[in-house]
Amino acid sequence: MLQTEIFDKNVEAYEHWYEEYPEVYQSEIDAIREQLQKLPENIRGIEVGLGTGRFALPLGIKEGVEPSEAMAKKAINRGIEVIDGTAERLPYGDLHFDFVLFVTICHLENMKNALAEAHRVLKHKGCVIIAFLDKDQSVAKQYIEKRHRSTFFAKANFYTVDRIQRLLKEFGFKDLEFNQTLFGDLDTIKEVQLPKQGFGEGSFVVVKATKK
Repeated sequence: MLQTEIFDKNVEAYEHWYEEYPEVYQSEIDAIREQLQKLPENIRGIEVGLGTGRFALPLGIKEGVEPSEAMAKKAINRGIEVIDGTAERLPYGDLHFDFVLFVTICHLENMKNALAEAHRVLKHKGCVIIAFLDKDQSVAKQYIEKRHRSTFFAKANFYTVDRIQRLLKEFGFKDLEFNQTLFGDLDTIKEVQLPKQGFGEGSFVVVKATKK
């Protein structure tokens, strides 16, 4: 993943964002949870690039991968089992998990390698869930416009829904299901928003896809 050193040195700034935008954060959690609830109960999954555990914890994900030592320490303190590793080289065997969650794809070094690895560690008919800021919508456009003065997004790679669809199909995933949230700019969102099916309106998109 890109910028590991930046994340190591700016953990408190990272944590502060969630306190500054609680309604945005909860809206994102609810959209991801809606996709996770479609999966069977009592299954095993991981979050890749789990940061300080801000998503894994409320979503009930007990383990995952994080390359930033400082971020991982926070996640461990939150009760999450963290393994040092990257999305492009997951430290797990083949056919290991029922689902893999990504919430930080804009910071991945190589999206294609990450999807290939997710496919490898998933069991047959396992699911990948990707939550991302749609490059075509307002929040990603804000970050791109201000990236020259951003700590975390200076080198971020944002993706369109079309690009994610093509990559998922290219790497052996099918039955794509989308939902979306964050309708409006960050500073205008003062209430938790219910996710809607599909994409094209909300800035935060979640897609669930099944391994062929």
